[in-house]
Amino acid sequence: MSLSRKTAVAGVFEHPTRFAPDKSLFQIMAESVRGALDDAGLTIKDVNGLCTTGIGMSGMGIVGFCDYLNLTPNFVDSTSIGGSSFVAHTAHAAAAIHAGLCDVCVVVYGSTAASSRFAIGTGGGGGGSGDPCDQYEIPFGPTTVGSYAMVAQRHMHDYGTTSEQLAEIAVTMRLHASMNPAAKYSEPITVADVLASRIISSPLHLLDCCIISDGGGALVITSAERARDLKKKPVYILGTGETVRHAARGRRDFLEIAAAQSGRLAFERAGVTHKDIDMAMIYDSFTITVLTTLENLGFCKRGEGGAFVSGGRLRFDGEFPINTDGGGLSSNHPGMRGIFLVIEATRQLRGECGPRQVKDCKIALAHGTGGTLGTRHSGATLILSNQ
Repeated sequence: MSLSRKTAVAGVFEHPTRFAPDKSLFQIMAESVRGALDDAGLTIKDVNGLCTTGIGMSGMGIVGFCDYLNLTPNFVDSTSIGGSSFVAHTAHAAAAIHAGLCDVCVVVYGSTAASSRFAIGTGGGGGGSGDPCDQYEIPFGPTTVGSYAMVAQRHMHDYGTTSEQLAEIAVTMRLHASMNPAAKYSEPITVADVLASRIISSPLHLLDCCIISDGGGALVITSAERARDLKKKPVYILGTGETVRHAARGRRDFLEIAAAQSGRLAFERAGVTHKDIDMAMIYDSFTITVLTTLENLGFCKRGEGGAFVSGGRLRFDGEFPINTDGGGLSSNHPGMRGIFLVIEATRQLRGECGPRQVKDCKIALAHGTGGTLGTRHSGATLILSNQ
């Protein structure tokens, strides 16, 4: 059953805060819901579906948030697969609407990771969740950045990828952040600045790593028919895909990531090709995340990522613009960033991004990564269009 163009993103909102010690995560979430509904021209009374999860929320946190909003929805989804969760939630909301389970679904996230001084990714097993499979990793203490660094080392060993090539990704994200008034860091940086920043886990430097901030955002998803009568131009959902990768009992190729499968599914379901994509929002927990994701999504061949990200190709005015909001490397990263990928892609398709607007943007891709490359992770891919 095809979902292509049957549902649409009708409203988006990104909370402007990057540090909010005076707010709870539920307050950030509620303010984001209000903002997205205002953007769509709807009210909380129209909402009968809700998707959320997050850092600082319990397994039943979605029930508590419904209490906070005084909402009793017909459909709820608290799928938690890391930073890609909200890209997956968008797909789940679309499927639920198409199946008649709800009419208007809100996807929302909020976090006080920075003001609560939450040490994201510093425990063993990419967060120390204590799942049975973590027994093989927690005793040896791999951190999130350590696992990504091993992926970077492997890529450099196999294909000659350089730190300078990775640094170009960080430089481009900062350029985009300089045109985003809400971005946490907007001072321009150079490749030399990235290489001069201290090593966090070799070969990754400080400026190869995402920032930690507070923040939040929300999306409003509804049927394409209803979206056409609302306040803003609808952004149609064309295709989606999601999956996971793990160690495969020791037989895994660690440079093949979940994006290889989720991306293939999204393209097949959307009925478009790589050449049709005008811009992309790629989860950038680290610079190596971007490079390996682009390869696995099929935008370049494996091993060619270093050359692909060089020469200004990823700039907002380049051949293949990505992360035009500044990404997790420079704009915001409140622990889980998938929702901001969909927000910025929607704004680009609406033509609302001012100086960083991608010219003639008609089709956009958003890909979220959750968990840790090198151990266990998820991937969710979403293809959107304004036509």
